[in-house]
Amino acid sequence: MATTNDLKNGMVLNIEGQLWSVVEFQHVKPGKGPAFVRTKLKNVLSGKTVDKTFNAGLKIETATVDRRDMQYLYKDGDQYVFMDVSDYDQVFVSPEIVGDAVRFLLENQQVIMAFHEGNPLYLELPASVVLEITYTEPGLQGDRSNAGTKPATIETGHEVQVPLFLNQGDKIKVDTRSGDYLSRV
Repeated sequence: MATTNDLKNGMVLNIEGQLWSVVEFQHVKPGKGPAFVRTKLKNVLSGKTVDKTFNAGLKIETATVDRRDMQYLYKDGDQYVFMDVSDYDQVFVSPEIVGDAVRFLLENQQVIMAFHEGNPLYLELPASVVLEITYTEPGLQGDRSNAGTKPATIETGHEVQVPLFLNQGDKIKVDTRSGDYLSRV
């Protein structure tokens, strides 16, 4: 148990049997009336975001979530197999938990996986990954006033918009949060 005064970004709360992660919080002390805490919470399993207000000093239940360094090994049927780098235990993870991270997931890649009571909750990828372009049309420079982009398929099968000068076989850095091209490597 903790109070609303102890809230921090990333803390996981157990509210009505569901796990919610604190995205942001703000302590508000109006001139008139009692103080309160305004929060933005994200459901750990569904990803839904809600705004919730708590009275200051209210006791709330926290959930113990341990984050472990994992390495993605391979896909076995519809399950993804990860290995804990500290004790070499293998964990089978469903596609629902992996979610959109599959767009940037390569074999032997390091990720952080969050667990609650031994069950995997979600994956955290690095902020950016380096991937190779497996297919893209040749870019033709025409007379245009701004830089153009073209679609390119990366080695995971995901499609990214890249500048015209990039070709098949080039390695690029991609932002894992937005899926945008960052730079050529």
